[in-house]
Amino acid sequence: MAKRDYYEVLGAARSASADELKKAYRTKAKELHPDRNKDNPDAEAQFKEVNEAYDVLKDADKKAAYDRYGHAAFEGGMGAGAGPRGPRGGHPGGDFSSAFSDVFEDLFGDFMGGRGGGGGGTRNRASRGSDLRYNLRVTLEEAYQGTQKSIRVPTLSTCDECHGTGAEGGAEPVTCPTCSGMGKVRAQQGFFTVERTCPTCGGLGQIVKNPCKSCKGAGRVEKERSLSVNIPAGVETGTRIRLSGEGEAGLRGGPSGDLYIFIEVREHALFQRDGLDLHCRVPVSFTAAALGGEVEVPTIDGGRSRVKIPAGAQSGKQMRLRGKGMPALRGGGSGDMLIELGVETPVNLTSRQKELLREFESLSQDNHPEGNSFFSKVKSFWEGMKG
Repeated sequence: MAKRDYYEVLGAARSASADELKKAYRTKAKELHPDRNKDNPDAEAQFKEVNEAYDVLKDADKKAAYDRYGHAAFEGGMGAGAGPRGPRGGHPGGDFSSAFSDVFEDLFGDFMGGRGGGGGGTRNRASRGSDLRYNLRVTLEEAYQGTQKSIRVPTLSTCDECHGTGAEGGAEPVTCPTCSGMGKVRAQQGFFTVERTCPTCGGLGQIVKNPCKSCKGAGRVEKERSLSVNIPAGVETGTRIRLSGEGEAGLRGGPSGDLYIFIEVREHALFQRDGLDLHCRVPVSFTAAALGGEVEVPTIDGGRSRVKIPAGAQSGKQMRLRGKGMPALRGGGSGDMLIELGVETPVNLTSRQKELLREFESLSQDNHPEGNSFFSKVKSFWEGMKG
């Protein structure tokens, strides 16, 4: 099968400059890389074809020979000055890995989230410390009022002896001799160049000659710090509070991470929270529910409110106290408090109480509207089933 024109393979004009050829190669290499074309069985062959084309056209002597003789310039008998046969028998790609490494950073930077490339050493010399998470439990009353809490956080802090440099006496680290400060080393595997973290400096690009005795060269030591945290009124479970710069200390003088406080509001014995509203179930006697009356209920601010019970109130009836709920976290008013009545059946009755209740029952056939309605529907259901 005849080879395609190298310029056609790269999608470049014959008059293209070296920079234009390199740009065209980068575009094609990214487009046809096998890792991006796993569903295309021809991707690997096309990718190799692009690299072969660029390997020739990036070299001034090879390009001149190709422009004059075409593919024949690299076949047997066409003048040594035009370029030798490649090591793979007829392919001019004697420096395939060189061609590939020219765009290694661009090509694999996309796959590795921009982490490949020559800037690694500078980036790693001073790295930001890790963020920390602290789970803090508060009561519903504290969430209502807002409060201030003291917490103790175990973390990595900057070493006082070396001021975070990791070197004895605070001396500055020196450039790593293995990676020349890049933080990465390259190894050749066939025609691929593989980049790995430098084993000497661990990717930092620098090493410490005389490690600090206090932190053993880490520049950070484990400490437990006491912090005061302001809890604003209205917080709820899941609320996150960020304390900037209170996380782990950075490496080599890098900035500290942040501390995130995650709030958990404890369950309350009297109130159940629903957003800004509070629910409170209040038991009432069946006589108070039947005759009506008043009941005193607590509020989350520690106060008391008297609630009127309408005569004939049923279990589950709700009454609303406006503005007696939780405050909004960033202002904007408060929720309500919902009182739910629970009509309580008396227990441990005396003989006299039972006698009075039986007398009451015999006189109250027409005083149970909900029960009468229910059993009327039951009767209709059974008659329908018979039919």
